[in-house]
Amino acid sequence: MKFRSMMTAAAALSITAGAAFAESHAAANPMVGGAEMFATMNIVENAMNSADHTTLVAAVAAAGLVETLQSEGPFTVFAPVNDAFAALPEGTVESLLMPENKDTLVKILTCHVVATNAMADAIRGMVDADGGSHDVTTVGGCILKVSYAADGSIMIEDETGGVANVTIADVMQSNGVIHVIDRVLLPAI
Repeated sequence: MKFRSMMTAAAALSITAGAAFAESHAAANPMVGGAEMFATMNIVENAMNSADHTTLVAAVAAAGLVETLQSEGPFTVFAPVNDAFAALPEGTVESLLMPENKDTLVKILTCHVVATNAMADAIRGMVDADGGSHDVTTVGGCILKVSYAADGSIMIEDETGGVANVTIADVMQSNGVIHVIDRVLLPAI
């Protein structure tokens, strides 16, 4: 009888441990650009590991924003993928990466950063509280209009009327959160 109790206890412990592992695995950050994203790493460290964000990383370096995005934060970064940069008019990225265009590049990049830690549920809550659209002021002074679709996916309208869709939300970082987007957000320059 004692043996059976031990076996029952061991089985219960095994089930509990399995459930805890499944729960912790389910709460893990999503993969981005073929790489695991670690909540213990900062925004720049994780972005450097994403094959989908090489253009963004190069732009952040050219703009001199690496140290800022490695700092304590918190930051919410709407991170455009390489294809979003490639969709800009031909020659735009190359031109922006030139030293003489650094101020414009900084303005564009800082229009993707908000000085807070805003998870998708909090963003949807702000949208609901404001009746379907919420204005967000970025570090670069841009005003973005955030809303969401019926499926809950977040959409961000920039100052030129362009709309980016969040394709991967809530990628936790040690200094904030990244939301992967499919379009470069542009300021009204």
